[in-house]
Amino acid sequence: MCLALGIFTTLTGCTTMAPRYSQPAAPVSAAWPDGPAYPPLTAKPAQKPIAEIPWREFFVDPQLQKLIELSLENNRDLRVALLNIERSRAQYQIQRADLMPKIDATAGANFQRTAEDFSSNGRATTVEQYNVGLGVSSYELDLFGRVRSLKDQALEQYLATEQAQRSVQISLVSQVASSYLVLAADRERLALARETLVSQQESYKLIKSRFEAGVSSSLALNQARTTVDAARVEIARYTTLVAQDENALNLVVGSPVPTELLPQALSETLTSVKDLSPGLPSEVLLQRPDILQAEGQLKGANANIGAARAAFFPRITLVSNVGFGSEDLAGLFKPGSFAWKFAPQITLPIFNGGSNRANLTVVEVDRDIAVARYEKAIQTAFREVADALAQRGTIDEQLNAQQSLTDATGESYRLSQARFDKGVDSYLAVLDSQRSLYGAQQNLIGTRISRLNNLVTLYKVLGGGAGGK
Repeated sequence: MCLALGIFTTLTGCTTMAPRYSQPAAPVSAAWPDGPAYPPLTAKPAQKPIAEIPWREFFVDPQLQKLIELSLENNRDLRVALLNIERSRAQYQIQRADLMPKIDATAGANFQRTAEDFSSNGRATTVEQYNVGLGVSSYELDLFGRVRSLKDQALEQYLATEQAQRSVQISLVSQVASSYLVLAADRERLALARETLVSQQESYKLIKSRFEAGVSSSLALNQARTTVDAARVEIARYTTLVAQDENALNLVVGSPVPTELLPQALSETLTSVKDLSPGLPSEVLLQRPDILQAEGQLKGANANIGAARAAFFPRITLVSNVGFGSEDLAGLFKPGSFAWKFAPQITLPIFNGGSNRANLTVVEVDRDIAVARYEKAIQTAFREVADALAQRGTIDEQLNAQQSLTDATGESYRLSQARFDKGVDSYLAVLDSQRSLYGAQQNLIGTRISRLNNLVTLYKVLGGGAGGK
């Protein structure tokens, strides 16, 4: 018995015929791009890697934190990702179970009456048979690793779905933050449009009274009216955008967002980290969940080659059964009723029209496709980080320039209004200054949201929170 058990363990514990896995080299530069658009990258040993900074530490705005919590509980994409993990885990358990024999308990009875013409003694007879036992049905001895390769493929698929869930969660957190910022910016733009309307209405009333007094011309009156109507158009446009932003936020959160959690304006204290160190590409990119997912799929495709190669070799299956049988139920367990059956079977492929070779070609091509997808995922991730760094290197200068432009435009508007009030210039100069000021203020809001969104994007593309819960 010990010898048989040892042989069984040796035969079923063999290695697979899959090729030895070797991680493909990253098809990107060993360093991030440099140039005028990129910030100087200095080593900061005291700073934790981005992947180890949980989202609760990165996003410190209380309203945004509550929204992210709601999204992690209710977002359907994340729920599907979690269910995919459960599905892949069950599929792996099914495939792993094929490595062990399946033992079934059986019990049965058979009653048969034989007619006189068919009976050997010329008399009708009735036969009763009872049996009970344990059996192994069609267990495959995995001599060439076919079943083990399929188990390895299912395991890699399961691990890949775990990485996919982590990737979905990182994307969800950043998407909630981005939607939150878009709503805050559009609400700020709507407030600016309303303030502009109030100001333009006051100017229109003043010019109208001067027109009625014969001081201002009809041209100035109509020019003032155009500014009022333009402000009304902007209010209607941003009212629509705010409503659409709220709908988008409700969708990404997965449930209606309470009013008290909606932002009123952009917050400069959105995050606790103002300067992110990207680290080296080899350290950052290969630890991103989407890269690890692609590598898991590559490992699974590599394992499939082992199963395809094993199909060229004999397959040995075992069928066995032990138990007791008797014609009398009372004598089922009496001495002499013990019975057994052992039926090994070997199947050797001889001719199958080339299907095994074609199947091997298919899985080898699938492995090559998985390599290309893995390399493309690394290249895409490198480009995402490089783009975010390029914007990071210039966004502060752009914000300072836009703020200076807004201040100068505001002063220009004040001076043109004063010259119009004294009758030095026409109202056209005031109108041009008003439009320039409004455009500069809107662009300033856009630059501020770009700066905040850049931090969110950097946190996402650098795998922010991937190493935490």
